[in-house]
Amino acid sequence: MSASSASDSTLSAASGAVSDVSHLSFEEALAELEKIVRGLESGQQKLEEAITAFERGSQLRRHCEAKLAEAETRIQAIVERADGALTTRPVE
Repeated sequence: MSASSASDSTLSAASGAVSDVSHLSFEEALAELEKIVRGLESGQQKLEEAITAFERGSQLRRHCEAKLAEAETRIQAIVERADGALTTRPVE
């Protein structure tokens, strides 16, 4: 296998993974995002690999932001009653 075809298959695999982040938990997505950032900061990746990693990182960032927004909505639904007990209210 030539270096070019090995690089192409890596890019293809990464490109396929770019769109599929919905199954990841917040923690999994954040860990992967941190790994991507470290790789990009190292400056050791080829240009196309760096672009693919950046695209994946952007999707992971949006996924993490959505997960945080969901968590915030759930937390806002928790209210304290007059007797001090915590309860939930329907999310609007």
